[in-house]
Amino acid sequence: MKRFLLILAIATGFSAAAQAQPTSSAPDDKNGPIITFVVESYSFDSIKQGDVVVREFKFTNTGKSPLIISEVLVGCGCTVTEFTKEPIAPGKTGIVKVEFHSANKMGPQDKTATVKSNSTGGDVILHLKGTVLVAPPTPAPPVKTPVK
Repeated sequence: MKRFLLILAIATGFSAAAQAQPTSSAPDDKNGPIITFVVESYSFDSIKQGDVVVREFKFTNTGKSPLIISEVLVGCGCTVTEFTKEPIAPGKTGIVKVEFHSANKMGPQDKTATVKSNSTGGDVILHLKGTVLVAPPTPAPPVKTPVK
């Protein structure tokens, strides 16, 4: 009898927990904004350490209501962004500009910028990919020895 009561209590607890879960409040896909980028990734091939890569990612609101970008998050202090801040009407375009500063970086890089908006498609992750080559050291000037 104790086992039965224990199983019943556990089942009731799981049932109550499942019912307490919030439901998704995703926007209506038919009438919401949709952010559509021309490209979501850019390869800068190889650059020298210290170079700066700048890429403007163009997008269009292919949805039926105004698109608003709330923020663009980057994964590294070496990457900065600018983006269209005003609402983008259906059919209109905007940009997300991403700058990667390669000072103190070397080797393969994949820098990301996560675009957060009210798009029914959710967040979009943009990529800047390539390799940073270590700049050769600057040769020291020759040492002059005094003549005796």
